[in-house]
Amino acid sequence: MTYRRIACLSTEAVETLYALGAEDLIAGISGFTTRPARARAEKPKVSGFSSSRIERILAVQPDLVIGFSDMQAGICSELAAAGVEVHLFNQRDIAGIFRMIEVLAALTGKQEAGRALAGTLQAQIDAVRAEAAQWHVCPKIYFEEWNDPLISGIGWVSELIAIAGGEDIFPELAAQAGASARIIADPQEVVRRAPEIIIGSWCGKKFRPESLAARAGWDAIPALRDGLVAEVKSADILSPGPSAITEGLPQIAALVRQWQERRA
Repeated sequence: MTYRRIACLSTEAVETLYALGAEDLIAGISGFTTRPARARAEKPKVSGFSSSRIERILAVQPDLVIGFSDMQAGICSELAAAGVEVHLFNQRDIAGIFRMIEVLAALTGKQEAGRALAGTLQAQIDAVRAEAAQWHVCPKIYFEEWNDPLISGIGWVSELIAIAGGEDIFPELAAQAGASARIIADPQEVVRRAPEIIIGSWCGKKFRPESLAARAGWDAIPALRDGLVAEVKSADILSPGPSAITEGLPQIAALVRQWQERRA
């Protein structure tokens, strides 16, 4: 028996269920959902991300609620107390994205579609990795998830940078799950690590590349000097679901390719 009315409190769950062909089972979505675009028109919005009203979720009569991370643990606890079944995902790396797909496929009876989706995503990863294998030098990349304070990229972002043939300049921070643990206390540390590519993805607001040059000493950074500063929109990479691979990875790979072509 599979579930029939699923409320999704995170965007990647919505995206994945649509990709599996299980959209008819979705009873409610996060208001931050962007993919697929039609989901916003087709499904009632029942939650934010870190804050939600339990009555709005219960109003769609879910038999399962899908949440993500410790930031939604509180609302999931309230839902459990109200008698609703809850599955709280906590994927922070690419392997976790694939596990999430496998679990959602099993919960909805879409195992074959799950295997097909995972195969398509793996093929995309393999193709980018194969291109990157031809290069013998990796550009140093700084990924900025937030600007005040400076926060560097999370685990799956760091992995995507490596797959694309780049080198994350803050690998030790990428291993930290929480954003507060990825704060760069001294902005001059970015200058010292001299990234050759800078990617901005400010969660929930537009990246302003021109603001980087105004930071003290940052005009000496190779990426700013050479004009290799770009935005990857947060919806394309900061949700740990298929779009990080289908949308985010190709954009990182294109930047690495541009750097390699200039270097050649």
